[in-house]
Formats: sequence, structure tokens, C-alpha cells
Amino acid sequence: MKGSKNIFISHIHEDDAGLAKLKTLTRNNGLTVRDGSINKEKPNRAKNADYILNKIIGPRIKWCSVMVVYITPGTKNSEWVDKEIMRAARLGKRIVGVWAHGHAGCEPPANLEKLADAMVGWNGGRVVDALTGDFNGRETKDGGICTPIPFKRVVCQ
Repeated sequence: MKGSKNIFISHIHEDDAGLAKLKTLTRNNGLTVRDGSINKEKPNRAKNADYILNKIIGPRIKWCSVMVVYITPGTKNSEWVDKEIMRAARLGKRIVGVWAHGHAGCEPPANLEKLADAMVGWNGGRVVDALTGDFNGRETKDGGICTPIPFKRVVCQ
């Protein structure tokens, strides 16, 4: 058993169903995750974007030890996913991109490409290793050879 991690899963709401699958994948590979993300089971009913980012999402990202970006075709252009990635980077959080099952190779958000500590496909062992910091790198689109991610993270406020 690898223990547990507090995570925040950045995603688009159309992908809510995949979050439970991701948590099951980690649990089946020895890691329990406590998820602080917003989804239809834990909805956000606020309307003001600044309030949402600073009073609802911001504290949840601050609480987590790892920001997970659930990568599907819709995340690439999501303004909220981008804001969440930038907030996590400013807070010095570990950022891990996970391609959703069946979406390996779809284009990730640009800021994830720049700021991720790891980007992995739908492989339970690799996902757990990325979340725990045992893997730092990027898997190829076909899940093959991994390439290291160079030192990064100079984030301006």
C-alpha cells in the first residue's frame, strides 16, 4: 500500500464520470486519494468568477498535495482548467496530467505542457508513481518510452 494523497482534479464538468474511474484506478494500485475537486456530487453554485477562484477553488488547491489534470479533448481550451493549473503552480504544488482512458495523445492544455511534473496515460501503476513523485516525466502518446521533463516552474504572479 502506497498510502494516501490529497488531490484536486482539474477537469471539465462533461468529464465528471471519469473522476470516479481515476480514483478507482489509483485505489486498485495501492494509493487512496482524498479528492477536493468540484463536480456534480460536490457542486459549486456561486456565480462570481473571482469568488469561485479565490474562495472555493483556491483553498482546495492549497489543501491538496497534488494537482491532477484529467486530460480529454475538452480540457485543452478550458479557461478554468488553465486558471487552476496556474494557481497550483503559483502555490508550488506538484502537477500531474493524466490522459483519460481512451484519450491518450489528445492535446493537453498549453500550461500543463509547460508546468507539469509528470504526464501519464491510463496505467494505474504509472499514475500512482506520478502522484507520489516516484515518476517525473512524460509518457509518449502511445504509452511507450518516457521522456524526462526538464526542470521548470518559474511562474510569475
